Amino acid sequence: MSRKTAPPSASRGARGAAAPAARADAREWLGGIRFSGFAAIMLGLVVLAVLVLAPTVSTYVEQRQKIAALQESVQVTREEIAELERERDRWNDPAFITAQARERLYYVKPGEVSFLIVDDLDEAEVPRDPEPVSADVEERAADWMGGLLRSIVGAGTAETAMEITIGVPDEPEPTETPAP
Repeated sequence: MSRKTAPPSASRGARGAAAPAARADAREWLGGIRFSGFAAIMLGLVVLAVLVLAPTVSTYVEQRQKIAALQESVQVTREEIAELERERDRWNDPAFITAQARERLYYVKPGEVSFLIVDDLDEAEVPRDPEPVSADVEERAADWMGGLLRSIVGAGTAETAMEITIGVPDEPEPTETPAP
């Protein structure tokens, strides 16, 4: 195939002549492609293979992602177990238990004197100008009747009753008496 191109002097403009020539070349190239029956069958088999394998590959990728997530979860759990075992080993050490009892519960050994400092605030935390305490007694008007009425209406329209636990003694659990 020979290419037919116009000389540059014969063109109307550089852009005007290039576009139709490119289209003509594309048509000429597409016109030269011929599909045989074998090529069509092979193309059909490739499309069929893609359609058959796509769900399988998708499932495979999804399962690999789940496996990776589960492996990461197992690794995190192993790290937590290792941390808990280290903490258990610390608590099995009598010196650590003694230090924690002194620090948290302020325990001292017999014969030791413990000093507890009260109000050991930093300078920044100490209030500069505390407000003076007023000697005047202020009374506020309380709407006790409205509060009582709202409480009665609220209790009467409630769908479920609240369990009262204040002032109600616990029922004693039955004890077994030994048989004589």
